[in-house]
Amino acid sequence: MPDSPATLRRRIRVTGTVQGVGFRPFVYRQAVALGLAGFVRNDSAGVLVEVEGSADRVGTLCRLLVDEAPPLARVTGVDAITIEPLGGSGGFHIEHSAEDGSPAAPVSVDTATCAECLAEVDDPADRRYRYPFTNCTNCGPRYTIVRSVPYDRPATTMAGFTMCPACQQEYDDPADRRFHAQPNACPVCGPRLAWLDQGGRAQARGPEAMDAAARALREGAILAVKGIGGFHLATDATDVTAVAELRRRKARDDKPFAVMVSNLDQARRLCLMDPASEAALVSARRPVVLVPKRSAPGERGEDDLAPGVAPGLPELGLLLAYTPLHHLLIKAVGRPLVMTSGNLSDDPIAHTDEDAVGRLSGLVDGFLTHDRPIHIRCDDSVLRVTPPSEVGDGPTSRRQVLRRSRGFAPEPLALPAQARRQVLAVGAELKSTVSVAKARTLVTSHHIGDLEHLANYRAFLQAVDHLCHLYGVVPEVVAHDLHPEYLSTKLALDLDLPTWPVQHHHAHIASCLAEHRRTEAVLGLAFDGLGMGTDGTLWGGEYLVADLGGFTRVGNLAPVALPGGAGAIRQPWRMALSWARASLGADQALRLGLGMDRRAADVLALVESGSGPVTTSVGRLFDAVAALVGVRSAVTYEGQAAIELEALASSVSKDETPAYPVDRGWTDGRLVLDPRPLVASVVTELERGVPPSGVAAGFHRGLAEGAVSVAVELASLHGLDTVALSGGVFQNARLSSLMESGLRARGLDVLVHQDVPPNDGGISVGQAAIAALGPHR
Repeated sequence: MPDSPATLRRRIRVTGTVQGVGFRPFVYRQAVALGLAGFVRNDSAGVLVEVEGSADRVGTLCRLLVDEAPPLARVTGVDAITIEPLGGSGGFHIEHSAEDGSPAAPVSVDTATCAECLAEVDDPADRRYRYPFTNCTNCGPRYTIVRSVPYDRPATTMAGFTMCPACQQEYDDPADRRFHAQPNACPVCGPRLAWLDQGGRAQARGPEAMDAAARALREGAILAVKGIGGFHLATDATDVTAVAELRRRKARDDKPFAVMVSNLDQARRLCLMDPASEAALVSARRPVVLVPKRSAPGERGEDDLAPGVAPGLPELGLLLAYTPLHHLLIKAVGRPLVMTSGNLSDDPIAHTDEDAVGRLSGLVDGFLTHDRPIHIRCDDSVLRVTPPSEVGDGPTSRRQVLRRSRGFAPEPLALPAQARRQVLAVGAELKSTVSVAKARTLVTSHHIGDLEHLANYRAFLQAVDHLCHLYGVVPEVVAHDLHPEYLSTKLALDLDLPTWPVQHHHAHIASCLAEHRRTEAVLGLAFDGLGMGTDGTLWGGEYLVADLGGFTRVGNLAPVALPGGAGAIRQPWRMALSWARASLGADQALRLGLGMDRRAADVLALVESGSGPVTTSVGRLFDAVAALVGVRSAVTYEGQAAIELEALASSVSKDETPAYPVDRGWTDGRLVLDPRPLVASVVTELERGVPPSGVAAGFHRGLAEGAVSVAVELASLHGLDTVALSGGVFQNARLSSLMESGLRARGLDVLVHQDVPPNDGGISVGQAAIAALGPHR
């Protein structure tokens, strides 16, 4: 008769996103099913398991921890050591969380309501029927309600809600999907809705509040609606008058609004959906997904949107309802809803009732709110899916995150090596984010906004404190941009810490390297609006031989005057005049009729004097061409001229477009991409009667081919076979597609962003990677 299997006890450390995702209940069920003894608990480092039983069953559990982990978990490590068996058959249990040591466990992201919870919300026989805060271990709020770790109810904003007996029974039942679900709640014991009038006075609560809000939206009202990460401003997206009024009240002249739809069928009626975009739309992250509008209005029927939702653009930002509250509201209204950030343009979103009533009462006709506090405000994430035919890197579609916030933050990025020091990185001025780095992990905050606005700066300071607290980071250095006037730079210099200045475009390329876990030198193409260069001028069209330790500037766009400094950003006609003068001469530039009255002559005189700033910015070149073709002479939001120029070109096939010429040559040891012939061709072709759409397409192709030719020569010269593309200009899908295919056709490996934004939202990522892994200073 064989001997009974020897008893083995192992202590297992599980790291990754394993708190707030139902991991302890999962371990409990697996261990009990295997007949193992021991315990599982959360602690500051992740999840700790001690398990005792036969060697084969203990081994099976270790394998299941990775292979069968809950859907929201992201296991990055399972480390086990053998310890002395305790003996006995004490069973397996979940222990109270331990708060020992420095926090290191990643906090789970907020996730969309799962199908099981939605079914309960829609079931008249269920006790959670029409309950807007239904959730379970597989869905619901996480990051936005967490005050500290380990993740347990007392450490969240649900601490003030005591579970009723029915909820407590679910919480205690290992067979229930709400077993140890920290935000568990129901109509008896959980948060409640409230309907407030314009002055913030309560008029209804519970289901009656939902009914009042839906009725108001059907009648054309504009409401503030409190969700997971803050307030949205909501109105009927099919109501022309309501959408126009929302633009007037919000002071948002042209920037497109996002639209919430109830299901994929409604999305398909509004837009040309492909399988990858649909998958992104229905994912647990529930971002805003940019998708092409349907070109034939007749196909949209009763869901026809107001023209003011996304004026002049071929894409629409769609999102699906991602909480029971949104699900119930859009179902009751029966129409797509504009869902835009609850703020005046450029301010942070309101996330408390007091803040919302104080700042939004002049913008809305009422408030649909609730009493579950939001600890951290978190905007919607925004992404685009690139079809396989446009990327040339295999059959799989690729996403490009443009704003990384709800559903993505604070998901960690694994560093390619051990951090040499703990780092706080404070990012740039626009599209601000904060990052921290420690050990082998880099964590980036939610989207904060533009620090030009004081309210955003206060939100930025809160994000710094919260991120360091959650992850136990005690910064040894603070990484910042070179620009001395950025508020983020000033904060860094005010902290009692060693500083680590990082050049803006080096940070862009480093963010792409960090995302791909690469440490070797690459040729980085950093194309954006503006960033302070090491020579004190404003860069924005850079070729860098770069790694995480440093960079050499080996090429750039030809410099041109930036007449009026910041005024040239707001008024693209100034850049058109500057580039026309450089390309055609002053007299012909004046004859183009750019500007008004004497302004063109005055600006030209400023350019001729040589007293103003110069820039190598590709983003400003896009502005210039947008003004030349008549798209936009002044902008109301960042990037508007370039976005509308791309939209103009979108009606013309890339394959049928001639490439306008560019020059290149060596200056001061750098290879310079000279677009003066390109600009001259734009003017000539317009005068020849070529439609503006064709000219816009020719500009895109000419710039792409010229930029690729410079990259190929520089890569060969420096013995590099990998190119990294970063910077806000690479949000332009047309230019990116042309350049990626051109570079790959010449045998180069191309790194592009997927989960880290290519715009300034990724700057703090690059700063943190450089300061964490760079050599000692």
